[in-house]
Amino acid sequence: MSFEIKSMKDALKDNAYPGRGIAVGLSQDGTKAMFAYFIMGRSENSRNRIFVEENGALKTQAHDPSKMQDPSLIIYYPVKSVGKDVIVTNGDQTDTIEESLKAGKCFRHALKQRRFEPDFPNFTPRISAILHLENGYKYEMSILKSADKFGTACNRFFYDYEPVAGTGHFLHTYVSDGNPLPSFEGEPELISVPNDVKEFAKEIWSALNAENKISLYCRAYDLKTGARESVLYNKNR
Repeated sequence: MSFEIKSMKDALKDNAYPGRGIAVGLSQDGTKAMFAYFIMGRSENSRNRIFVEENGALKTQAHDPSKMQDPSLIIYYPVKSVGKDVIVTNGDQTDTIEESLKAGKCFRHALKQRRFEPDFPNFTPRISAILHLENGYKYEMSILKSADKFGTACNRFFYDYEPVAGTGHFLHTYVSDGNPLPSFEGEPELISVPNDVKEFAKEIWSALNAENKISLYCRAYDLKTGARESVLYNKNR
């Protein structure tokens, strides 16, 4: 395991297509829980999207509804909250986790019911995170990946973190661009987290490939007061 801490700029600079990505961590001064979620796209259908905030949740939406070809796998809620838990994912497993928490079950229980995306030949991993903001901040992350190039079975990986000030973890769907797209490998990457969510968002948005990036959402929670601050970027607006 490497203890090298990368900036989000360095984590993204050599990857033209990380796909979708989740970063979660603790601000440098230790006062704020912070997360980021971004989406990218290569096809016209994937690029025809924006992020929209809705009653504290975040959803993807068609930028031009007349051009939407297939909403499956690209229209979903990336962010929802259940009590003091905040769910962040790259697909409709957000709803599965929400239902599990409301039934008194947990993050892992929910994701053991799900698999990677059925988008042969890529078999895009499902990446997920949950921020627990009550009784001491902590967070979990997960990736569900195909066991082979045929989609024969699903491998499920879970990571449970005690936050360290100024650091976080970054998980994305693809190692790089390609056909088929190569899935993320290894543990979530160790990244630096600043104090200002606007700075965090600007760093990520600037580092994402200009042609392929679509939308970015970042949010910070003040761990003492519960106040939250959000930043949203949409390329199509």
